[in-house]
Formats: sequence, structure tokens, C-alpha cells
Amino acid sequence: MKPIRSEVLQGTLDLMILKTLNAMGPLHGYGIARRIEQLSEDVLRLNEGTVYASLLRLSQKGWIDSDWGTSENNRKAKFYSITRSGRKQLTAEAENWERIAGIVGRVLKLADNG
Repeated sequence: MKPIRSEVLQGTLDLMILKTLNAMGPLHGYGIARRIEQLSEDVLRLNEGTVYASLLRLSQKGWIDSDWGTSENNRKAKFYSITRSGRKQLTAEAENWERIAGIVGRVLKLADNG
């Protein structure tokens, strides 16, 4: 049975990108997108425009840096890496996400009244 593909919840892509870069080290945008899709077992679909918009936003906030390098297929690519302030932000956002997910989980466990 093929998994149902889902859109990324607004606000979670930045968190997933920061976590991916923190765990895997420098990656180019396409590699980041494919890794997140792979970890989601292809449930999430990420278009490159969305990923690059997030990378630009993270870069403007100083949470990631970028340098030009050569990709696996010998093409010039921009590689992104997490900064020290990005690691601090990742910790804060991950804690917030855990708290919110816990609240949503408790609400979903409410018994139906009827």
C-alpha cells in the first residue's frame, strides 16, 4: 500500500532543516529535501521552492551559513551548515515542538461526548 503523501505543517520545515544539518553536517538544498523525505518514508513531499525559501529565511536569521562546493554528481552546489546560533534555536524550537505536540496529543485523546 502506497503511503498518503502530506504537506509539511507550516513552521516545521525550518525545524526539520536545522535538525537535518545538525545531525548530518553540510548538505546542499536538494540533499536536505531528499533526506527529510527519506526520513518521513516518503510521506512528506518537499518542493525545491519551499526548501530554498526556508534556507534563505534561516540564512537571513544567521542560523545557517552557506559555501559553494561540488556535489556528488560533480556539479557546483551551495552547501548549507548550521551555525552556533542555529544550534541554540534548534534546541529552543525542538523543546517548543515537543510541548505543542504533547498538548495536541492530549486533546486528541479526549473522549467523545456523545
